Amino acid sequence: MSSTDSAALRRTALDALHRSLGATMTDFAGWDMPLRYGSERDEHVAVRTRAGLFDLSHMGEITVTGPQAAELLNHALVGDIASVGIGRARYTMICREDGGILDDLIVYRLAGTEYLVVANASNAQVVLDALVERSAGFDAEVRDDRDAYALIAVQGPESPGILKSLTDADLDGLKYYAGLPGTVAGVPALIARTGYTGEDGFELFVKPVHAVELWQALTEAGSPVGLVPCGLSCRDTLRLEAGMPLYGHELTTELTPFDAGLGRVVKFGKEGDFVGRAALAEAAGRAEQNPPRVLVGLVAEGRRVPRAGYAVVAGGEVVGEVTSGAPSPTLGKPIAMAYVDAAHSAPGTAGVGVDIRGSHEPYEVVSLPFYKRQK
Repeated sequence: MSSTDSAALRRTALDALHRSLGATMTDFAGWDMPLRYGSERDEHVAVRTRAGLFDLSHMGEITVTGPQAAELLNHALVGDIASVGIGRARYTMICREDGGILDDLIVYRLAGTEYLVVANASNAQVVLDALVERSAGFDAEVRDDRDAYALIAVQGPESPGILKSLTDADLDGLKYYAGLPGTVAGVPALIARTGYTGEDGFELFVKPVHAVELWQALTEAGSPVGLVPCGLSCRDTLRLEAGMPLYGHELTTELTPFDAGLGRVVKFGKEGDFVGRAALAEAAGRAEQNPPRVLVGLVAEGRRVPRAGYAVVAGGEVVGEVTSGAPSPTLGKPIAMAYVDAAHSAPGTAGVGVDIRGSHEPYEVVSLPFYKRQK
């Protein structure tokens, strides 16, 4: 990367700290982000067995407020946002008029008429523009708050104990997909029990000016139980093991939520019309009559790692395509998610392989996720 390219990248409030820790940095959706600090395998294992600390400040925060904020979000998104209680969060999607997925989102209801929409970094501007456009005629304001927040995640089985030592917020009462305001190490934060790793954990939304102070306090509190800083590389293998979709891989504008096996997020029963409703109703009907390709897990019998775009084959025919693939530290084998024809989607289906540079490598079809934490 040339110095001019590097200068054009956005940097989080923790940028200097990452460099001081020796992070390998990478361009991710226009942000200069830590890929890894040391061994990505060690970082992955730390999150599965102890705890990991992530800078997620590249995510796109958009605030929606006003008397008709809920109505606007119900119109703009496929989920029933009006039914989300104060202090709760919901996983949902924003689709085009033709039903194609623009992004998957988490929406937090912060107050009666205030919502925080969190978009993927690569789609933040697209989501912001769509919400602004769709807000016409609603008594609600859409505000770009990407610069108002830093986002730090602590994930892993030790994360509740680490956080408890720094806050008097009621973490035991904080359910999965809920958030509450509190202070962590003296820093005002929105404390959310959400994450993208398959482990218990928390995401802390704070002002950028407090990010370094909070990171250091979490590092200090977590060091006795083995917390380590973690980069985007292990975040990807963690979410892959947990069977969580990644936009641009398992989710694209070419797919509707029904094609992605996530039709449950579309709420046709909610009040009012919503963008993409007619196309999504058609997609739902098609999916019932003629099942689309199914998202499945693939586990390698050998050592070769499948990558996104590789063909899934059976009996000499192409029956699907890999969307994500990586070595799995937890399983000790290469794994992949892939969309395959319904006829080859049942766990244990024989004769399925992946075309890796002309060689058909054998793979076992399994149901997702590959990994589920013990409650």
